[in-house]
Amino acid sequence: MAPLMVAADQNAISSFTGASVVSVCALLFTVASFWWLNARQGCLKSWEPQSFAAIAHGSMARLRLPLVLHNTGPKPIVVQDLILTFPDESASHLPLLWVSTPSRLQSGSDDEAKLPAGFVVPGREARQLFIEFEAPFSGLLLPEARDYRVQIQVRLGHRKGWRPLLTFTLRAANIIDPDRYTVYNNAPVELTKEDQKRADAALLELLDEQGDASAPGERNQRDSSNDDGSTGTNR
Repeated sequence: MAPLMVAADQNAISSFTGASVVSVCALLFTVASFWWLNARQGCLKSWEPQSFAAIAHGSMARLRLPLVLHNTGPKPIVVQDLILTFPDESASHLPLLWVSTPSRLQSGSDDEAKLPAGFVVPGREARQLFIEFEAPFSGLLLPEARDYRVQIQVRLGHRKGWRPLLTFTLRAANIIDPDRYTVYNNAPVELTKEDQKRADAALLELLDEQGDASAPGERNQRDSSNDDGSTGTNR
């Protein structure tokens, strides 16, 4: 009789242990599923734009990009600020600051531009925005006919500091009329010889204009030096 009771107790303990394991696993699966579906903090993704708008001359350097931002997680992500940097360039290429959020890519007199303001990308959703960047000082970004590796950095509400969002090639060689704020293709296509000549001519004209703009200051300095010299001679 005793051996039968011992065997029954062992079977009961074994059944209880198995049921407990199944219950604990089910609870863990439920909690993990809830976290993954409702409480997980995703990341913000973006992709290389296929076009851009640009203007660059002595008094203005602006770049407008059509960006798609995708939140991979269920929790919303707050975007506080954006900047565009040139990782491979010298210190003269300062980051371009986010200055407006226009309603379209092509600039125009009826363009509705909004000042920079934080926005939300809802969970598992994507938003398309037109982000306009501008040089903090005039004359810092010259439209050289070559490619730039640029990086867009972002400040998020749930993170500290700047974080890289997107690194891509900006094909500034496609800018053939830097004095006009217009749209260009950012696809990796080669310019025709005629377009290349126009781009080179526009760049030379821009450099000449900047040289003429600095000439009056140089002439004033020379005139001041001549005046000082004349005063000394008279004495």
